[in-house]
Amino acid sequence: MGSERAEKHKKQLQVHRETAASVLQAHHRMGSTATNASNACCFCWCCCCSCSCLTVRSEDESIQRSTFERKPGETANCEESPKPTLEDVHSWSMSFEKVMKSAAGRSCFRQFLRSEFSEENIMFWLACEELKKETNKTVVEDKVRQIYEDFVSILSPKEVSLDSRVRDVINRNMLEPTSHTFDDAQQQIYTLMQRDSYPRFINSAVYTDLVKNLEEPPPEP
Repeated sequence: MGSERAEKHKKQLQVHRETAASVLQAHHRMGSTATNASNACCFCWCCCCSCSCLTVRSEDESIQRSTFERKPGETANCEESPKPTLEDVHSWSMSFEKVMKSAAGRSCFRQFLRSEFSEENIMFWLACEELKKETNKTVVEDKVRQIYEDFVSILSPKEVSLDSRVRDVINRNMLEPTSHTFDDAQQQIYTLMQRDSYPRFINSAVYTDLVKNLEEPPPEP
């Protein structure tokens, strides 16, 4: 039984690699402008090729990686953003939208997701939000590639859960990257967090402790 699952996974991996490879080939046929010496040696959108640019990156590129990544061992807490009021925190229990529109809400929710080992979901969502603000074509292409490598590639440890339809949409969009390349994927991950993680967050110690701390009167001087 175990060997059958392993063989099935192997076949699925091969299908993903073949699909990604075809996207990469099509991109090159359309004439990629990514031959500048300061860039990687090719646009390895899928992270599946054996090109050395995937294993040997310049120090500058490492510095420019997503600002949403954290160093090993670094932790986050709800105090990273402006402290919410008790009214703010109570409003988070009304809808997921109110959580995501609040900087403090996103920070607390991210802390909760980290405890469930699913922080990559909000990291991906935030990265897509930043991408949509970008207007420079070159920067957009760089960010699209980085988001793909960090959150979409099946070889990434931070891969988010996307269905085959959305992955197909992404592969088509990668032929001409724009600030909206991941819109469908972002919406799918938003819905996943709303339906799956948000209810547990509202009932978690992260949320209840925050409410309790805000309800307690400040110590007398």
